[in-house]
Amino acid sequence: MIRVLIVDDHPMVAEGIQAILESYPDITVVGTLHNGQDAVDRVLWLDPDVILLDVNMPGLTGLHAAEMILEKRPQTRIVILSMHDSPEYISTALNHGAMGYILKDVPTEQIRAAIDTVMAGGQYLCTGAKGAISPKTRDGREPLTSREQTILLQLAQGQSNKDVALLLNISVRTVETHRNNIKRKLGISSTAGLTRYALENGVLQGTGK
Repeated sequence: MIRVLIVDDHPMVAEGIQAILESYPDITVVGTLHNGQDAVDRVLWLDPDVILLDVNMPGLTGLHAAEMILEKRPQTRIVILSMHDSPEYISTALNHGAMGYILKDVPTEQIRAAIDTVMAGGQYLCTGAKGAISPKTRDGREPLTSREQTILLQLAQGQSNKDVALLLNISVRTVETHRNNIKRKLGISSTAGLTRYALENGVLQGTGK
């Protein structure tokens, strides 16, 4: 059985998708939630294989929730639900760890195809989204996610991995993973280099540093 969690702040949308998925004998819907924070708080208890996650929700957005969910449960496959089909939206979703991106008005078989594809370890993008893979900034670097920007700020202020882990309520190993991803994306190998980058790019503005 494939365990699916639906997260959308519009109950009718969530219920409609649930009705579609429950018509398949090998899929079980473990819950329908209506905000990103509930998904983060309950992901370990609900233990989903796949999360269909609305991108635009009040409070914690789908993209921020995706990052935090993957910190807690890296094996979770996240498929973003959206009304937007622009490459910018899709690129941003992929950069936040999503493995799939589908529009809310896609046919039933595409929702099923997205679930099957990400369960097999693949990436599923809605029609016309193929050019959104591997987004780059204007200088050719991959952009940092909001979570990575937060961790970069803390590291640039001289916080240790343990300090950052305590502050963000995540494991030291998760901080180390983010730190390595930040270095890879920025092409920087040292902590001093990260601090210099933060200073030169305004990351430390307004912090008193």
